[in-house]
Amino acid sequence: MPGAPSETHPRPSLKVEAQRFWQRVTEGLEINQLWSQFEKDARSSYRFYSTGLAGQTEGESGFRRGWLITKALFWAILEKLSPARRVLLLFALILLFFPSAGFTYGDKAGEIHVVEFDVRFLGGLLMFAVLLLELADRVVMKRDLEIAKDIQSWLLPGAPLQLPGYQIAYATRPANTVAGDYYDVILRPGAAPGEDRVLFVVADVAGKSIPAAMLMATFQASLRTLSSSRVSLADLMTGLNGYACSNSQGGVRFTTAFLAELDPATGNAVYVNAGHNAPILRRSSGSVERLEAGGIPLGIQPEAVHQAVSTTLGVGDWLVIFTDGVVEAVNSKGEEYEEPRLVRLIDSAATSTPAEMLRRLLADLDAFVGNTPQHDDMTCLLLKRG
Repeated sequence: MPGAPSETHPRPSLKVEAQRFWQRVTEGLEINQLWSQFEKDARSSYRFYSTGLAGQTEGESGFRRGWLITKALFWAILEKLSPARRVLLLFALILLFFPSAGFTYGDKAGEIHVVEFDVRFLGGLLMFAVLLLELADRVVMKRDLEIAKDIQSWLLPGAPLQLPGYQIAYATRPANTVAGDYYDVILRPGAAPGEDRVLFVVADVAGKSIPAAMLMATFQASLRTLSSSRVSLADLMTGLNGYACSNSQGGVRFTTAFLAELDPATGNAVYVNAGHNAPILRRSSGSVERLEAGGIPLGIQPEAVHQAVSTTLGVGDWLVIFTDGVVEAVNSKGEEYEEPRLVRLIDSAATSTPAEMLRRLLADLDAFVGNTPQHDDMTCLLLKRG
């Protein structure tokens, strides 16, 4: 209302502004979490830039080995830049080695004047310019990768299928923004009511990131198309192998896969293992079986034959399907997680639900790996009867 006293809002104090700024920069992470993230990023970057250095320094020792590593790392970093940015970075580094520069001039009165300035500041500005250019590229690439990640998430199943008498859980962790791992649970209609089958799939395309993710999408599309027909599992694998061979660049981009078709009413399952890590079938008695039968990975030989084998899931039995990123996860000592540790975890959690076992598995992997960067996609699918 006119004449009414206006409300005044006191400006935040400098301390409050600083806290808001820090909160925005760190996204609420604690110092130890920031350091852990930095350590993981540093190791990942060194691994990226140092690829192939071992062969260049083999047989060398002492100062010369250190010099060769430094030189190789310098060129590895420099060659990731465009030619124009390389020149800008080199010029900036040169300026950083000259703390000051200047010139003299005389005026009309005959006096000599000396002008000095710190060229390191100019060098810092040039390095900042290179950083901004690289950051712009990274932001654009990250945006595109996030879109690709969203698209890939649409290809994967959402909430687990509700299957009476069975419990299902699954999860995947990409090493990069997008992954080459694939998992699915597909209902295949039978010839008559009550004869429906459930297809469990876990696959791993050779490689990581965008190339593997694109081939994973091709695998998913071909699988969905073929599984909609009433072909046997062996014929389904033949069709998948044909699709894979047409997109594998002569076998370079092959795909390992495990497929199991379950009859929920009886627990009978037919499976094919195409070069994949052998899933673990843990019986309620505690005995463990490896489901290895099948054939070579998909995409290597067009005429390859994959053998379908039958087994049965009894009440209390577990089927654990995983990719190599799980058992080959590496800690800071270079040790792998390995399959025996996975089997021990399954034994210790055999009375729990698949969702609970999956949580325990991921927590155990986190504790084992620590700050070591993840080097491969991790995927696990758990099925329990009863």
